[in-house]
Amino acid sequence: MNISFYAPFKPLDHHLPSGDLVIAAGLYRYLAAKGHHLRVASHLRTRWIYWKPWRAMILPFERRKALAETLQPAAHLWLTYHSYYKGPDMLGPYVSGRLAIPYVIFQGAYATKWRRDWRTRAGFYLNRKALLAADHVFANKRVDHRNLKRLLPEKKVSYTAPGIYPGEFEFDGHSRQELRRSWQVSADPVLVSAAMFRRGVKTESLTWVIRVCGALHQMGRAFRLVIIGDGTQKRKLEKLAAEQLPGRVIFTGKISRDQMYRYYSAGDVFVFPGIGESLGMVYLEAQSCGLPVVAFDGAGVPEVVRKDETGFLLPAYDTRAYVETVDRLLSSKDVRAQMGRAAAAFVRQKHDLQQNYSAVEDRLLEAVGAFEGK
Repeated sequence: MNISFYAPFKPLDHHLPSGDLVIAAGLYRYLAAKGHHLRVASHLRTRWIYWKPWRAMILPFERRKALAETLQPAAHLWLTYHSYYKGPDMLGPYVSGRLAIPYVIFQGAYATKWRRDWRTRAGFYLNRKALLAADHVFANKRVDHRNLKRLLPEKKVSYTAPGIYPGEFEFDGHSRQELRRSWQVSADPVLVSAAMFRRGVKTESLTWVIRVCGALHQMGRAFRLVIIGDGTQKRKLEKLAAEQLPGRVIFTGKISRDQMYRYYSAGDVFVFPGIGESLGMVYLEAQSCGLPVVAFDGAGVPEVVRKDETGFLLPAYDTRAYVETVDRLLSSKDVRAQMGRAAAAFVRQKHDLQQNYSAVEDRLLEAVGAFEGK
């Protein structure tokens, strides 16, 4: 298939890494590896575009440009990654309609609460228009799948579990020894956390981790905390770490995704509450390398962590429960090992991108075949 690919919320070449980009790139990469020809139809970012009239003015030009891109050579299908109220797809319905080709959305989202807020109402209706125009919509969260079926016929909606390439996130004993030696860690357990240091829920989650670990430090527990990432809030987090855990926190800086397996391998537990986390691909990566998870039981985290088997999912903001749970894992190498093995197996059984996206490919081929048969 020739596929016109578009990511309205965050283009594939966006400079800031995120789970959203990981999923988009994974989908693109999978389809390309299967022999399909993908071409990015547009780099127009529609994030809050309805509150940015100077950007909305270029929409007619971007539509014509996307139409020309989709014709060179002629695409069999338009595939949009992620349309929702913040970043609605305003190109796909137009181009696919003009060319009479299937229009498919991967990771569509729909929630009527955004209609009730004047600040998001325009985005709600623009996204709703795109969803209604789609020939098929894939959801990778159960809640989105349920909500989409309130708007669309059941046959037009599918659930696809999020996935990674597990072979890229395997435990590496050599890296474990090398990194722990460089960190001057001997027998002490290592807690790992990872996120971009940007304002909002990412920094809030890391702040939570540091404070919880501070409480454990006050209890006399021996461990190291390794925080992977970088961003504008780095100084704030470093200051807090110096106050709460003097000499016990290692900030690695930004690590490329293809090297993250080495850092997960050097750890023993992945600690990140996931406040407001849409999905959290880092949980899959960490589990794939054999790390049990401690997080909040909310948002998108339960989609990728099996409660009480591959990790502990706790009531949000319950400091006591979080401290006690991390303490339990610090105190028991056997529990860590058992849950870590279960975590690695869970990712390979339920969240292998190759397995999960094969159904997506089948559905795309069916959509193209249905149009060609008309």
